Amino acid sequence: MPQITLPPLPWAKDALAPVISAATVDKHYEAHHAGYVKRINTLIEGAGYADSSLEEILIATASDPEARALANAAGQAWNHDRYWESLSPDGGEPSATLAAQIETDFGALIDLEDALVAKGVGHFASGWVSLTYKDGALHLIETHDAGTVLTQGHAPLLVLDVWEHAYYLDYQHDRERHLRLVVDELLDWRGASARFEALQRRR
Repeated sequence: MPQITLPPLPWAKDALAPVISAATVDKHYEAHHAGYVKRINTLIEGAGYADSSLEEILIATASDPEARALANAAGQAWNHDRYWESLSPDGGEPSATLAAQIETDFGALIDLEDALVAKGVGHFASGWVSLTYKDGALHLIETHDAGTVLTQGHAPLLVLDVWEHAYYLDYQHDRERHLRLVVDELLDWRGASARFEALQRRR
């Protein structure tokens, strides 16, 4: 029985269209994300991770050069889990609590949104851009390839995929147009607000 499972998408595959097409979601989820989960379950056989969560595998393998393949697959699966939950066809606005933190750390929501797009556009090659919370402040963090903010001690509120497979079917090389539309129309601010407020309660 596989120890790591592929979580269901939080919406129908066509729910993000026309910004992200159903074809892109299908290929991204069924081929890329599912492929990483399958790879993890192949690699953990006999490797001592039978009872480990995805997060535990990530932490355990992050600095182990002998476990690089497993660390990469686990990082990609974990990032994709966060990515899907960062998107919504009707994500609303940041809560008053999160909006106040955004104002403190970025000045205004539009400033944060512009910075998020710029960070994603400027990232060289493949990776991820995350809005995180750590040490009482919001941060924008880039991670390369399969890197995660988890191993840097950051809690993700929103995670965006800047690998080409996230946008190439719909936008070809135009990462900026893809990110601008995603940030303007698809970010799940209700989910981000709930995660932020849960972190606040634990402080």
